[in-house]
Amino acid sequence: MSVEKDTARAPSPFKDFATKLDRAIARGLNKITGLTLAPYQAAVVRIGFALTFGLYLLREWPHRQELYGTTSPWGLDLAHRLVASNHAFTVLLWSSDRLWFELVYHGTILACLLLFVGWHTRTTSLLFMIGVLSLLNRNVLLGDGGDTLIHLIASYLVLTRCGQVWSLDARRRARAAALGEEDRNPVGVALWGLCGLGLALAQITGFAQLPWGWILIFWGMWLIQALWYWAGRSRFSEVRGVLDVTANLVHNSAMFVIAAQVCLLYATAGWYKIQGPRWQDGTALHYPLHLNYFSPWTPLSQALDSGSVIVTLITYGTVIAQVAFPFTLLNRRVKNVLLAVLMTEHATIAVICGLPFFSLAMVVADMVFLPTNFLRWIGSRVSSTRKRITRPLRRDKEPQVTGVKARV
Repeated sequence: MSVEKDTARAPSPFKDFATKLDRAIARGLNKITGLTLAPYQAAVVRIGFALTFGLYLLREWPHRQELYGTTSPWGLDLAHRLVASNHAFTVLLWSSDRLWFELVYHGTILACLLLFVGWHTRTTSLLFMIGVLSLLNRNVLLGDGGDTLIHLIASYLVLTRCGQVWSLDARRRARAAALGEEDRNPVGVALWGLCGLGLALAQITGFAQLPWGWILIFWGMWLIQALWYWAGRSRFSEVRGVLDVTANLVHNSAMFVIAAQVCLLYATAGWYKIQGPRWQDGTALHYPLHLNYFSPWTPLSQALDSGSVIVTLITYGTVIAQVAFPFTLLNRRVKNVLLAVLMTEHATIAVICGLPFFSLAMVVADMVFLPTNFLRWIGSRVSSTRKRITRPLRRDKEPQVTGVKARV
């Protein structure tokens, strides 16, 4: 009997490997181009960072001139020299007039409010980015880690479709779809025309000192919005399909960059802490708790620093959590537990160290990794609470119907 007949031929482990690989690649491409992934997470980023920066500007409103205005110790001449070297973008250096500063400052507050409620997010997200970059780049000496994160996220947010849910845009589209009407959006067209007219006048008069890179960005965004409006009313549905695919791909890439940015932030913070001795002997926590700038509640800071066990747990726990966070994304349950730990840590920093806006920015960044079902549950609870509160107001607005008895 031959050896070939006695030996059973084992199936190849690479059988149909190419076919399965092609199917997996096709499914992945269809998903990232055909769907707007993480719409609730994008809405959280939009709402959270608009709220954070808007509250910061409102708190610093009495001191706005000393921080970013004409009476700032970091004068316009110093700001011009720095911007000339690092090529940062800010519209506050276009004019030294106080009226221009007030317009930019209060316009940024308005952009934060409009982005928070999700009103024409394609335009307001760009205006929000312009305001954030202009103020933060005007005086770089005032920034901290939270400002740097807001600076980055504001740039990424322009590329996302952050108004798909929890926005006035989504409500307007849903109302038009329910009535079977086309979403013509005349207000958006007027806003688009006003922005284009303002940009053109600023360039023609020489008021706007824009490099070619920013000119291409602003006019490119303006033309893209015009193309969107035309495609929505064009007979060629293929054009709208191509725009949807492109927008989904850009949105999904931007959300991936935001998530990667948060992971990089925690990873670098954790590994830098490991390299030095201050996070091993506890002095990294001890010194800030004895500085007046980081001790708004002196008795609380002293009580926290009095126990060596507490200091050890906080220092080592912080380093472990920050280093481990990128790896916990591989396990959903562990990731959710560590997210709760990090959010609690930042909330504690807000109270003990007096850094509310830094902590709020970090908490919002952490919320990018929250499960979608949990965000939907929060949205449903907020919606039900809002309806319960506004129900008496709706009843008062309803017309009273008086019955008339018919004669028999």
